[in-house]
Amino acid sequence: MEFGEFLANLRKERGFYQKEVAAYLNVTVATISNYEKGVHAPDLDTLVKLADFYDVSTDYLLQRTQCKASIRTLNKRLSSNYTISDIINTTLQLDGRNINALLDYYDLLTLRNSLRQEK
Repeated sequence: MEFGEFLANLRKERGFYQKEVAAYLNVTVATISNYEKGVHAPDLDTLVKLADFYDVSTDYLLQRTQCKASIRTLNKRLSSNYTISDIINTTLQLDGRNINALLDYYDLLTLRNSLRQEK
């Protein structure tokens, strides 16, 4: 999918009008329309502002990942010692055996969580 089409779909998915995005970015509605039509592309600073507005990463906007997590989310503290980024980075360093163990534990936690929600 082209960047402009992706941007328009994201805006509509989130329930915003072009004028709301334009006001946040301090640009005209025509500028937003041109981004969405693929006439122009946002510069780097605007791309970062768009990511902040939609609370996604710039990589998500550029369609380099399907992970919507924003920098704010990735830096969220899970405890005094760990952020979400810390958990991801640690996971990436695990060997195959421990990845399988982690996935088994993930399945167990997901099941446990769904059972609690049913109560």
